[in-house]
Amino acid sequence: MIVRSLVVLAAGVGSGALSAILGVGGAVVSTPAIRALGASPELALGSTVPAIIPSAIVGTIRYHRLGLVDWKVGLWCGGAGAISAAGGVWTSTVVDAHWLMVATAALMLYSAFSVLRSARTGVAPLVALVDTAAPIERRAQIGWLVAIGLGAGFTAGLLGVGGGLIMVPAFTLVLRMQVKEIIASSLVAVAMMSVTSLIGHLIAGHIDWTYALPLAVGVIPGARLGSRFTAGASDRTMKLVCGALLVVFGIYYLTTELQGAL
Repeated sequence: MIVRSLVVLAAGVGSGALSAILGVGGAVVSTPAIRALGASPELALGSTVPAIIPSAIVGTIRYHRLGLVDWKVGLWCGGAGAISAAGGVWTSTVVDAHWLMVATAALMLYSAFSVLRSARTGVAPLVALVDTAAPIERRAQIGWLVAIGLGAGFTAGLLGVGGGLIMVPAFTLVLRMQVKEIIASSLVAVAMMSVTSLIGHLIAGHIDWTYALPLAVGVIPGARLGSRFTAGASDRTMKLVCGALLVVFGIYYLTTELQGAL
């Protein structure tokens, strides 16, 4: 039991660091980690959520001090996502949780492809399909923020992730923000929508606190380490690190969960 708690604590540190580096809430580390330790798919969905909130808050505070947070982006997306996260949690109670794990892995690999391609070309994938020279009007931008937030929040509630897997590529494509600003602003939204997700998974009985508490303790120092790395790294380095980490975790996650689902 002690050894398991220490392993979960270490996963929490890695989760917090990845949250700050990727802006994704860190569940891409903690979910496969606690699955490997024996947690059921249902408990893996919910037990990572309590750790997402302190991780996102710590990262947001540090990025705010560095002037990297766009509060309009974070609050509009987070407000919309906090609403749709409830629908995602409800859906997770009626869908086979093994396939939700597979969906998480597939989403991770898609995000990895997007980030790595943008590091190679200097622009986000599919960005050539939109007029990047035309400014986005304020009203239209808010509409995009709400739409992105709704999709990210639903995904956060459904898969027990922070929602950054949707927001980071979407912000890159639609808003054409710098990588560090994308990560910083997405953490604001991650914190907001994860509160709704936490309440929903508590009600659904998807949280095992023997996993959740060590994760929540570990993410705080992990988030501080990750945000320090992010603040000093170049945009291209950030993209390469983000993409490589997502590829590794995505392949491992997809392979193991497909074995359980089939």
